[in-house]
Amino acid sequence: MSKKHRTISGRTAVITGAASGIGRALAQRLSAHSCPVAIADVDEAGLKETEASLPGPALLRVLDVSDAQAQRDFAAEVRDWAPQPLGAVFNNAGVAVGSSVLDAVPEDDEWLWSINFGGVVNGTRAFLPILVEQDEGVIVNTSSVFGLVGMPTQSAYCAAKFAVRGFTDALRQELRGTGVTAINVHPGGINTNIVRNGRMRTDPEGRGRTQEQMAKEFANITMTQPDKAAEIIHRGVESGKARILVGPDAYMFDALARMAPTHYYDVLGRLQSVLRRRASS
Repeated sequence: MSKKHRTISGRTAVITGAASGIGRALAQRLSAHSCPVAIADVDEAGLKETEASLPGPALLRVLDVSDAQAQRDFAAEVRDWAPQPLGAVFNNAGVAVGSSVLDAVPEDDEWLWSINFGGVVNGTRAFLPILVEQDEGVIVNTSSVFGLVGMPTQSAYCAAKFAVRGFTDALRQELRGTGVTAINVHPGGINTNIVRNGRMRTDPEGRGRTQEQMAKEFANITMTQPDKAAEIIHRGVESGKARILVGPDAYMFDALARMAPTHYYDVLGRLQSVLRRRASS
């Protein structure tokens, strides 16, 4: 693929989940690199805060990514609004659920799947025709390190993120020989509000923590801030990577999945205990 097809700076970018976290940081970074940005999220207040922080042109849309028709309407709106050709679509919106398989609430799992996987599929299907027509651009789908390994109490999240990984890898092969490509992003622990905003009916580990306590513990053990994650993703897209690992822990997860595909949690469990002790000291 030529460098022309990899460069997204100065091109229009679409970002879902843009009200906070990685999505907001991506919008801020790309706007600073002369990208008009179309930002979407269900959180209108957060989305307006993001918009106010952007130095360049922006289109704001309150959007439920699980709604396929709403995504198609958003794509049509972006096509009409975009002051520059569409360079990249970041299907980034995501939510969290914490539960064992035994105690899972089916409605919670379905809610997560409709956003974390369904939202990616809907966004891809809505915007891919525009990219294919112009024979240029990238679909950037947010998977996770939990799309590389399975983790206890995260069955629904892992299922969705593995699905994103497979869907995106298949799409990339379909796009061979065109000017369009698809990229998987695998963030490690990023300091966002995903745990605070998730559905945690009880402490899935049985330690009696409140959701706020779980959110604070998650923040204490995360290794990467959203602005750094946005920088890594932006640079990875422009360098033509097919898979972007975000954060030092992402590289560790990837290595363990390769070297110890059935025993990685023995190592991760011990590491998690060490990080918790450090965070509480």
